[in-house]
Amino acid sequence: MMVMSGWIILPISLPVLTITGIWVVYAMALYNQHVCPVDNWLYNQSCEEDLSMQRGPTLCCTLDNVPLISKCGTLPPESCFFSLICSTGSFMVMVIVLLHYAHVIERRQNCVLNTASLSTGWICSAGLIMVGNFQVRAVG
Repeated sequence: MMVMSGWIILPISLPVLTITGIWVVYAMALYNQHVCPVDNWLYNQSCEEDLSMQRGPTLCCTLDNVPLISKCGTLPPESCFFSLICSTGSFMVMVIVLLHYAHVIERRQNCVLNTASLSTGWICSAGLIMVGNFQVRAVG
């Protein structure tokens, strides 16, 4: 029982890592002027006024600069960190799903729902790897 108690950190660290990582990616994209600030609600109208937290030339905030998660992780250097966060999170999801699958088999006999949850979790992990490592601008 003591051996399994260390694994409790994995499901707790998954959201902590991914949420923190996404905010770091947003901060990097904002610093590099690849997206506009979240609090800017003047898209397409902000070309006339200076924006706070912008260095260098004034950035005109259009709908192309909305700070979506996928937009923040499109250009280097933040795209590298975005790929790292997605790949690490995907691996953690795969391990958590596999541990849950094994735990259910140990407690009860295997059932179709348990196998379906394993398959669904691994498909979601594969999707997260695809999103993280194949950005739209890099491919197109």
